[in-house]
Amino acid sequence: MPINDRVVNIDELTLEHTSQGDKFESRSARVGPRLGAKDLGYSYDVLPPGKTGCPFHSHRAEEEMFFIIRGSGLLRYGDETRKIRAGDFICCPTGGPETAHQIVNDSDAALEFISVSTMMPAEVCEYPDSGKIGAFGDGGVRHLTRPSQALDYWDGE
Repeated sequence: MPINDRVVNIDELTLEHTSQGDKFESRSARVGPRLGAKDLGYSYDVLPPGKTGCPFHSHRAEEEMFFIIRGSGLLRYGDETRKIRAGDFICCPTGGPETAHQIVNDSDAALEFISVSTMMPAEVCEYPDSGKIGAFGDGGVRHLTRPSQALDYWDGE
């Protein structure tokens, strides 16, 4: 891949709009695949005022880092909440509910940030607010469930 294909400026990105209900909305661009990234995923995200981009969640395999470019908001992390602002780096290591995280735009202006994550072939996420567990993997594996719906290891064998 030529060097010019390894560099892109934020103003050249095409943002995709997503929303779900009244709480979730964002405009995002997945930058990693465009530049040929293999082991890291990275994206540029913009949250409108009063919105969050994703549910409160933790990762068992993938570590994430966020860098706030512009604006301010709230970081939910485990049992704590704190203000975040432009210039902040945020580390979200792997773990259980104690490392669950979510960025919320509680301001009256857009909140812009860069997300970086390790790209693992398999991932398990937990969603403390809804009690869900998700399993994700290469080849399109995507399964969400709740512990009450669990099957015994030997079920059907």
